[in-house]
Formats: sequence, structure tokens, C-alpha cells
Amino acid sequence: MLYGNVAKGRACVKKSYAVVDIETTGTDPKTSRIIQFGCVLIEDGKIMSHFSTDINPDQTIPPQIQTLTGITNQRIRKAPYFEDVAQTIANLLEDTVFVAHNIHFDYPFLSNELERCGLPALTIPGIDTVELAQVFMPTSLSFRLKDLAEELQLVHENPHQADSDADVTAQLLLHLEKIIKELPIITLEKIISAADQMAFQTKDFLVDCLADMHLQPQLLSEELTIVHGFALHKKSVPLFAENYYGNKAYPRSRKAKEKIYQGALTFRKEQARLMNLVYDFFNKKTDKNILVEAATGIGKTLGYLLPMSYLATAEQPIIISTVSLLLQEQILTHDLPLINRLLDQPLQAVVMKSSRHYLDLERFYQTFEKGSQQKQYTLYQMALLVWLTKTETGDFDELNMTNLNHPFWQDVAHLGPHSLNPKSPFYAVDFIHHRQKKLAQSNLIVTNHAFLVQEDQRKEPQLPASPYLIIDEAHHLTRSLERNSTHQLNILAIQRQFHQLNEHQLFQTWRELVKKDQYTQHMVELFQDVLQELNEELTDLYQVFKQEYPTEEDRLITKAMIDQLSLAGEQVLQRIGRLYQDVLILGERLQEYHEIYKETFSIKEHAEWDELQLVLESLQHQQIAFDCFSERWDARYLHWFNGKRKTFHVQDLEASLISDTKWYDRYQQILYLGGTLKVGSDRRYFAKRWGIPDTPLKIISSPYDYAQQARLYLPTDSISIQGTSPDHYANYLAQVVRQLAENQKRPILVLFTSHDILNRVYQRVRVPLLNEGREVLAQGVGGSREKLLKRFLLSEDALLFGADSFWEGIDLPGEVLQILIVTRLPFENPKRLQVHARNEFLSAQGINPFYQESVPQASLRLRQALGRLIRSENDRGVMLLLDQRFITASYGEKLRKSLPKELPIKQLPLAKILRETDEFLNSDKNVEN
Repeated sequence: MLYGNVAKGRACVKKSYAVVDIETTGTDPKTSRIIQFGCVLIEDGKIMSHFSTDINPDQTIPPQIQTLTGITNQRIRKAPYFEDVAQTIANLLEDTVFVAHNIHFDYPFLSNELERCGLPALTIPGIDTVELAQVFMPTSLSFRLKDLAEELQLVHENPHQADSDADVTAQLLLHLEKIIKELPIITLEKIISAADQMAFQTKDFLVDCLADMHLQPQLLSEELTIVHGFALHKKSVPLFAENYYGNKAYPRSRKAKEKIYQGALTFRKEQARLMNLVYDFFNKKTDKNILVEAATGIGKTLGYLLPMSYLATAEQPIIISTVSLLLQEQILTHDLPLINRLLDQPLQAVVMKSSRHYLDLERFYQTFEKGSQQKQYTLYQMALLVWLTKTETGDFDELNMTNLNHPFWQDVAHLGPHSLNPKSPFYAVDFIHHRQKKLAQSNLIVTNHAFLVQEDQRKEPQLPASPYLIIDEAHHLTRSLERNSTHQLNILAIQRQFHQLNEHQLFQTWRELVKKDQYTQHMVELFQDVLQELNEELTDLYQVFKQEYPTEEDRLITKAMIDQLSLAGEQVLQRIGRLYQDVLILGERLQEYHEIYKETFSIKEHAEWDELQLVLESLQHQQIAFDCFSERWDARYLHWFNGKRKTFHVQDLEASLISDTKWYDRYQQILYLGGTLKVGSDRRYFAKRWGIPDTPLKIISSPYDYAQQARLYLPTDSISIQGTSPDHYANYLAQVVRQLAENQKRPILVLFTSHDILNRVYQRVRVPLLNEGREVLAQGVGGSREKLLKRFLLSEDALLFGADSFWEGIDLPGEVLQILIVTRLPFENPKRLQVHARNEFLSAQGINPFYQESVPQASLRLRQALGRLIRSENDRGVMLLLDQRFITASYGEKLRKSLPKELPIKQLPLAKILRETDEFLNSDKNVEN
């Protein structure tokens, strides 16, 4: 073996790296064969030579492989068989270190082929560049070779061909080596201590890099500091200093605005009108609320940031709430730097989101103390060590992770301001502590709707009171309010949590933690006993409801049904209520102990206490859910039970009444801004829904020329949705999707109202489109919503199938998305328990739920769907609507009126729609037939 331990300060033997890529007929080395081999040799940090060859696999190359690689059966017909080049390849690889992007595929596949030809299996050491990239490029959007090449601007002429892939992998390895050797030695040493489970001999590669670094040690960068064994990027908090000099008069006129723009911004009439409206509303202070509808793409963010820069101070900051974490980051990283280049008085901003989005350095430190045998866990540990040398915020969203559900993120997530310990070695550099200091010096606070509405549940508010609150993307606020009002008691999760506490012997750990006080030790023992009893009673409660209501679907629960419970059932409810009171009283006693002794805790003891704190917080949420379910029986509360999931739910049907919230009165004025706040002809729909019915709606006209920029098509040869079997309907949709995909090599978004139909269509089109080189991404199949959207954004011609949340809140640039298929009018299923209950609730109030709720909601979602296509004056887009009820139904006129009146709506045979779509999207001028 070439690799081995390298002593500190001793030069390592220089090695040759053979960077290999193979293309194959499939993924099974027993039946599939190699069709192309590529290899790049690296010596002394330089690419020395290339070798590649096509290989005749003596079998047919599947269509999808031909499409993916561009290697055809005809091309490899005269190529050598693997038997002809096997010895050459073996000689080439001898005495080298094998490098591949996903070595777990290339190495064993190639080794298997060599053995098949009578040559020895591979035994040379290997390095995996996928794992190296995951660790040393932790903020990359994707670790696919093609995407990394694009990020690093590496020349990649023929993706999925072995010669090009091998060359790019070689360049990637050299880039990664450079990153590694620029790290602080202490960081790389800690990474190596966790690297035992890296693929093949990848760890030994890091050891060699460390040896080279010891031979030529570098001074620690001035941007870094060492704290308790971690190399961290230094943080700074600029003091807010108000500029009292110069002209601070608000630039109302076009001439005054253009003077500020200095040619960096283009004057937009609609944006300027929004600026003046925002400034006048907050400056004149005549109304508490105002709704403003302004089309997406006019520059809404700059439209409120510029005027607010003339009003907001650190003492009276402007709070901006938007719908998603992605839009929060967009404001901070794109819009704010742009406008601050133009302002004499820059806006100083801080992002406020859940503490769980931030790294807790103390908890992260403890993961190294505990150790882990789980590979993904250690890869995350190593990646964060690299990230710590770059990040000032500690915000996990910088890492572009598709989700944070892995146990590692639960172990290192911050528990919030209340968990800060001034005696901790990490206190001064703690990310939440840093955020709190920035908050005091910021006149712009950027948050999201979920964080804003959760202020109702916090003992201490985390957002400051202020004269100014702007709720951007306000049409999404209702959903956030409803989610916040829905409480769930998950018996299965509670049982699992208690099992883990016993399995990890945490009760014993906590008894040791409070050993200084025998009375508190007894409290821990009581805490364990009460939790045991509570879990048993909750299990009994589930059994009572499961026996009474055996269905596994959601089952509505009424007060009458609770009153008719057996005596045993009533007693279970009473005992659970008392047990929650008891366990939380014990929790308060334990917290009192913590307050007295926390400054004496070690880092390890703090981590142990954090585990207890998480349990107490969980119990508080459980008690709220239980009390709501068992005690709130006003008509506005909806209760249901799901036997399959072992869950009890309660939802407040009037949760969207903003005036009932705790945070509403903390803001003197609130401006609600969105692209779709007028529903049909109803200008007061949202105002009534939010309990502020007299609030005026101001509409800023759209700058888009829908007559020239967009088309809405309805095929005349479509089928009737009513009375059509699911299979027949799915076959029809699959046929339309296939034909449109064949006609247009562009990204296509397909929106469904049913997950069942989505899956049926996906199963019908996935393989045929894959054979044509088209990737089909589907909600519920290919990963999280964020992962699917990321892959869709990076693709040139993928299809994305989505339902539910994909109708709204997706920010896809116009050049990415030009074609949208709406499979069905977006009505909520009236048979769904929650929808049916809400409709009955509205009917009892004298409100027609279909015309005053369902139709407005459907029209709103249609407008939002259209908004995915047209987001600038240069965008073009086609929406294909496969539901004739849009034309034929009695409510169709209301739906049509909700869309821009100049939008061309055409009913044509599908074949003609395909021709017109091609002409429209490929022509600089609109083609009218």
C-alpha cells in the first residue's frame, strides 16, 4: 500500500494519482459492461497525461444510456473489447492512487471487469472526490460532477463521457487539495480525527496534506480566531450611526430618484409609485393597516426598502416579514447590498428565524466528545469544521442542505437565547448571541411569516415592537396563521422519545447532573416516574379512541362524542391532564436548580442539561395540544383523530383573524404587500379574512403586457374529468405531458391537485422520458421540496410534478420556467375533513362556502400559478389548462375574471396548441394565428 501514517513534520512520498471515470451499460457489474474508460494522471500537483478509449460491450447499449452519454451502438461497434485493453488499463493504474467521483461505483466495477478478464482485482488505494467535495465545499448547491464543474467554472465539454468526466474530476481534486491546504492546521487535524469512515483511503490523503502543511506552516489568517479547539471566522457588529448631515429629504419625484440611482437602477413607474405609497403610509400615520397589490417583478423589495431607509432607526426598526427562508436570504444577499450602494444612510440588517436554524458551538463541540460510528454523521461534523472558517452567522441555510432531519442537526441546533451560558468558552462567539447584538444595532429586521406568527406562543417576544411592519407576500400569511393554530398530540412520537430516554440512560445522566442536591435528585426520579405513567395513560387514550373509532383515516371528534366516552375514557383524560401539570411543575423545579448551578457546569454537563431542556419544551407543547383538544369546544375549533398515525389534532378555524394575535398591537402600522390580494372583483377578501374588513386595498398596475408575453391554452380534445376513472384520467395526462415534452426541450412544471394522480402519471412517463434524456422530478418521490426545486433550477429540460405547496411560494426565474401545465382547477377536495368542517363552519355563519371561499381560493391559486411564468417585462410563458370547467362551468367566468383581462385564452386542438407554443416561445414577436 502506498498510503500509511505520516509522522508530523515528515515529508510524504510523492504519489501518482490516476483519476478514472467509466461509462457503462448499467449499474450491475455482473451483467453490465464498460463502454468507455477515461483516465487522467496527476503527478506533483499537475495533470501529466490523458488516456481514454471507447469499449465494445458486446451487448446493446440501453436507449437512456445512449441519450445520457451520447455513445451509440454504432459508435462502439468497431471499438476494442475490454479484454483487448484490460492489460493496458491494469498497467496504467499500477502504483497509482485511484481517484473517482463516487469511487464506490467506478472502483468495484472496474475491478470486477479486470477479474473477468483473468487479471488481479484492484488493490491500489483510492480517493473519493464526492466525499471530499461534501466536506471541503460545504456550501455548494450540488455535488454532482456537472454542477461542481459549473460552480468552479471548469471546462466540461462532454458531461457523462469518461474522458471529459475524468478530466474535470482531476481538476476538482487539485482544487480540493488547494482548499484543504489553506485551512488552519487545527481544523484539518480535527477533521482527520473524525475521518475514519471516509471512503477507501480518502482519510490518508488528508493525512498527507497535513504533513505537507506542517513542512510549510502558514500564519493563521487575521480573519480567523481559535476558540476551544475550533477555528472560527471572526464576527463584527457595526454600530448603527445615524447620518445627520447631507440632504435626507425623501426623493419623491422621478428626477430625485434617478439622482440617487446614479445609473445603477432603472427608473420604473410602478416601482416609484410603490415607493411613494410606502413612504406616505408610514410617514403620515393616518391608518393602522393598508393592503397593497403589486405585481411580482416590478422590484417590490427595493420599492419598500428605499423609502423605509428614510424612516427606520435602530430604536424604531422596520420589520419585514416574507413567506420563506429563501426570500429572506434574497433580501439580505441581493436587494440590500444593491440599495446600500446608493444610500447615504445604509440600512443595517439582521435576519430573524428559528434558533434551530443556527449552530450551537457548545453542542457541536460535544458531538466530538461523544463520538459517532455513523458515517453521514461524521461527514456532517467534518463539513461544519470547514464551514466554521467561513461563516459569520452560523445559519444552516448557508449550507444549502435539502433538509435538516438527520439526527446530527438535532444534536447541534441552537436551543435559543434562553440557553446561552455566559460562563461557556463559546459564549462570546455564539451565533445567537452575535445575532442579538446585531439586532440592537439594526434598523432593518428580516423575518418570515412562520417566525412572526409564532410570537403568540413565546413567553418573551423575540421581535421588537416598532412603528413599522411590512408583511411581504401577504397572501401566504393565512396559511402560516392556520398552521400555527393547529396543535398535534403525536402518541407515537411521544412513545419513541420516552423509549430513547431510557435506552440512552438519560435519567441516570440527569441524576448525576444534579448530584449536588439530594432533593433535586429525588425530583429527577419523580420526573421519570411521572413520565412513565404519562406514557402509559397516553397509550390508553389512544386505545380508547381506536376502539371507539376504528377507522385509520382522519375522524372528526365532537364535544358530544367526548361526553359519551366511557367512564374509563373520561378518567384517562382527567389523569393525563393532571400528569401534564405534575411533570411541568417538576420541570420548573429542575430549571430552578439549573439557574443556581449552571455557571458551575462543564461543557459536557451543559450538553446533558440541553437534552433535558428539549424534553421539557416538548412536554410544554404536548400540554398545550392536549388542553386544546380536551377543553376547547367552541364552534371555531376543529378536532380530529387519526388512528393510523396515533395523533390527536385541533385547529382554530378563526386563526386568520390577525387582530386576535398578541403581536398585532405591538406594531403601530402594518402594510400588507402581495402580488395577488384582489380575488376576482372582491377587493376586501383578505381584509375580511384577517378580521380587518375596513382596510383599504391599493392596486399598483402591472407593467406586464400579457397580450404579448403569455398564452393560456385549453385543449378542445381533452376529456371530461367528472366520471372518468383515475386510470383513464392518468393515461390522458401522461399523453399530454409526453407530447408537450417531445415538442419543447425546456423545463416544464406540472401542477396537480391529487397526489394519487401525480404518482400515476409519474409512473407512466418516467421511463419513456428518461430514455429520451429527460429527468422527471416528482413531489413525494425524489426528496424534499427544496431538493426538487434545486435540481429543477439546475436542469436545462427537466419536468417537475408538484401538488399542494408547489402552487405557491416558488421563486423560479422567468428564463427557467416558460411552460406550465395545470392538470385540474385547484379546488380543495370538499370531502377532506378539514375542508368539509370549515365549509360547515362558514355555512353556519351565513356564508356560502363555495362561492365565497372555494372559488376565490381557486382563482387565487390560478393567478399564483400564472405568476410563476411572468416575472419580468422580458418573460414569455405558456399555461396549458386541462380542465374545461374553466370555460363551461357556471363559476368559470369568476375564474377568468381573476386573471389579467388582456391574457389571450385560446381553445384549440392539442396538436395546434403545440405548434403555436413552439412559435410563440421561439419567436421574438408574438405570432397570432
